[in-house]
Amino acid sequence: MGSTVAGTAVGPMVIAAVDQFDEHPLVRDDHAARMLPAAGRLAVAAARWRPVRTLLFAATEKKIPGLWAGMLCRKRYIDEQLDASGASTVVVLGAGFDTRGCRAGERRVFEVDLPVNVASKRERLRAVFGSVPAGVTLVPIDFERQRIADVLAEHGYRTDQPVFFVWEAVTQYLTEDAVREMFDFLAQAPVGSELVFTFVRKDFLDGTTMFGGEAAYREFVVKRRLWKFGLLPDEVAGFLTPYGWAEVEQLGPQEFAERFLESSGRMLPVSEIERTVYCVKTTT
Repeated sequence: MGSTVAGTAVGPMVIAAVDQFDEHPLVRDDHAARMLPAAGRLAVAAARWRPVRTLLFAATEKKIPGLWAGMLCRKRYIDEQLDASGASTVVVLGAGFDTRGCRAGERRVFEVDLPVNVASKRERLRAVFGSVPAGVTLVPIDFERQRIADVLAEHGYRTDQPVFFVWEAVTQYLTEDAVREMFDFLAQAPVGSELVFTFVRKDFLDGTTMFGGEAAYREFVVKRRLWKFGLLPDEVAGFLTPYGWAEVEQLGPQEFAERFLESSGRMLPVSEIERTVYCVKTTT
């Protein structure tokens, strides 16, 4: 994954930061805006004005209808699962400008990402907090040359207690071999560990069903060839089983609407293109 993929770390956090201006934000994140690079902070500052927020929302929805709320709902869901978890160690795979490490309390958090993203994240953490917060370990990795188990171990990661893994909006950028290689690593996690990951639907990637995302298909699948890996919703459980993981629940538009949108009074569409899975490690 090169700089093009690394650059996708900014967009979701801009949306999370802009959401703070809503009367009923779906995600509570006081750090989101400050963690962004300069261009992202400018966009968020401008979004204090509702017309700018409307324009940002429209531009996002033009590419994938339901993307805006989908990103917020998946973040809200991951936050809630993490809050409910008893795991003392968190590993965020593809952390980008994610702020969970700053909000994790007493937990030990390992944030794994490409070196370019880690360098940017370190710079922002120092600017916002004066240093990388205690308990947060930034882990740069070259996935083409390094094994994640080795790199994490070098940074103090241990597997003697259950771990909470976050793998958000990453799998679609990988080949199937790369996804399976990550699950080979996740297969080593202790029983009782938890994982939340997202995936793009395979029937979207192969052009069978567009779900209103024709523009995204042309850009990310055909033109730029960034999105490579996908699953069908009913394939997930079988995919996880050989690695010792069991699917607990899977969420898409209906589940997110019922759980988060209806209760907040925000009747926003949620895309079916991406789905979110919560699973637990059941066997070694």
